[in-house]
Amino acid sequence: MKDEIRKHQSYLYDIELRTHYPLPTTTPVPKTKSHAFSDADNRIARYAQALAHPARVAIVRFLAGKNACQCGDIVLELPLAQSTVSQHLKTLKEAGLLRGTIDGPAVCYCLEPAALDEARALLGDILTPTITCCP
Repeated sequence: MKDEIRKHQSYLYDIELRTHYPLPTTTPVPKTKSHAFSDADNRIARYAQALAHPARVAIVRFLAGKNACQCGDIVLELPLAQSTVSQHLKTLKEAGLLRGTIDGPAVCYCLEPAALDEARALLGDILTPTITCCP
């Protein structure tokens, strides 16, 4: 136990020397620099990230085809475990593309029309070429 050092809340303790050493303090670094971009660009990125998995695209297509809220049928439509489908639904809901309502023990999901219209408009703006520089 000669070199054993135990880590505590705000200091290190060297057992052999019975001495406390303060841990260095650091400034937290933001994970992304999303604040440096426009709100529209951040919304485009949020929608694109939410739709960046084929299972989530399939969920949106399934709900768009039903034109009604779905409670438990989504799991039956995908070749994924229920917990995986729940995670994908959570991602879509956090992006604002889905609305979820509690109906007894189940959560019913439907598309959020305003968010889908915004995503369509924002993505259409960057996907519609205005200049053709290459033949």
